[in-house]
Amino acid sequence: MYMSNLFSDKIFYHIYALGMGNCPKRNDFACSAGDFFEKLSEQLDRIRSLGCNALLIGPIFESSAHGYDTVDYYHVDRRLGNNERFKRFCSLCHEKGFAVVLDAVFNHTGRDFFAFKDIRQKGQYSAYKDWYVNIDFSRRSAEGDCFEYEGWAGCKDLVKLNVDNDAVREHLFGAVKMWIEEFAIDGLRLDAADVLSKTFLDALASFCRSIKSDFWLMGEVVHGDYSEWARNGRLDSVTNYQMYKSLWSCLNDRNMYELSYNLDREYNAESGMYKDIALYNFVDNHDVNRAVSALTSPERHLHLLYGLLFTIPGIPSVYYGSEYGIRGMRKVDGDYELRPPLPPFAQLPDFTQPGFDAGFIRTSIETFAKIRRSRPALQRGSYRQEFIANRQFGFWRECSEEKILIIVNSDFVQACVFLPTIPEGEYENLTDGRICHSDDLKELQTAPCSILILRKNE
Repeated sequence: MYMSNLFSDKIFYHIYALGMGNCPKRNDFACSAGDFFEKLSEQLDRIRSLGCNALLIGPIFESSAHGYDTVDYYHVDRRLGNNERFKRFCSLCHEKGFAVVLDAVFNHTGRDFFAFKDIRQKGQYSAYKDWYVNIDFSRRSAEGDCFEYEGWAGCKDLVKLNVDNDAVREHLFGAVKMWIEEFAIDGLRLDAADVLSKTFLDALASFCRSIKSDFWLMGEVVHGDYSEWARNGRLDSVTNYQMYKSLWSCLNDRNMYELSYNLDREYNAESGMYKDIALYNFVDNHDVNRAVSALTSPERHLHLLYGLLFTIPGIPSVYYGSEYGIRGMRKVDGDYELRPPLPPFAQLPDFTQPGFDAGFIRTSIETFAKIRRSRPALQRGSYRQEFIANRQFGFWRECSEEKILIIVNSDFVQACVFLPTIPEGEYENLTDGRICHSDDLKELQTAPCSILILRKNE
């Protein structure tokens, strides 16, 4: 059965394992098993103290280079460790209350994947020639193969699988079954879900839920109508890139209308396109600029960015290292700056601006995460706008148990917010515990670059 609120109580800590672990950029397929999971185990209490209760670890299957060029779906990348070490890690995560979600790359494989290597060796006589799409033996590839083939987004190192082939599905589903039954993983993030066939996604969802009824499936989707993927019998959630952009740009432009428009479009209690879906929210990840680098005034706006992340509808995610305020910009020659090694695998990189004290970022994440995990309205409540101005914004999150009002002032100066129709009664400021009355809020002076989270006391 489709469960729209599945994982709505989760706060993710997203790890790009090969980068965080300071692993060699190329796999020589000869090195001994790494100790990534043992060292990461030592970080679990720190991650939990941030307020996170779920890990998105991507990707860990054996690969040739960056993880998205899979070589073996059944084994952990040796640069990180091995299956036995990962099994112990999963057990520890569950003991500490973490859900474990893996990054699954089913749209394509690397060129070193056994089926593609067989085609390279045997050509049209290979038993695996139908495992990939658009194999053309009448032409040679630029890579020197005796055939042409399709790569994901034109990248020839990422060979597009024919996921509607029965043998391919059997191979992939067999791997999924193993990771669920032997490692007790709780979900999968499906890389490039927006180009995977819908019939494959439906079959995968049915298969996973036949093994584990509450198994969570989230897809990487950038553009389009997200309800095409997150719907009954298919995926539980998708990446909310539309919201990601509006979160940081509304602060940079000090134009809250962009965010209010997207929130109303997606989550309006009456007409929102995704009002019944817990989409996956983020302010940075392994493919986009770090939050500190995306904001023009990070020292003033980062706490607002995280305050919004934890109070809007959806499932929030913290990208590893962002709690330290590290910088990172996507470059033409690669994404390595977005995926740096961090302690205990390396020294903390100095990507912050001179004199920039990042301590408040961690404090902000901890504060907002604690509030969200304790408040059902923030986890699964409806959304309703209260007011909007260029640099100020207010909205409600409501459920049967409670009503919460969020007020944001993104301006660098104090601003007066008028709430003449606010419901009468007492309100608790969830950030500091202070109690105020509705009369005090009707003409509210808000501090520069501030966010208020007010729960109405019933």
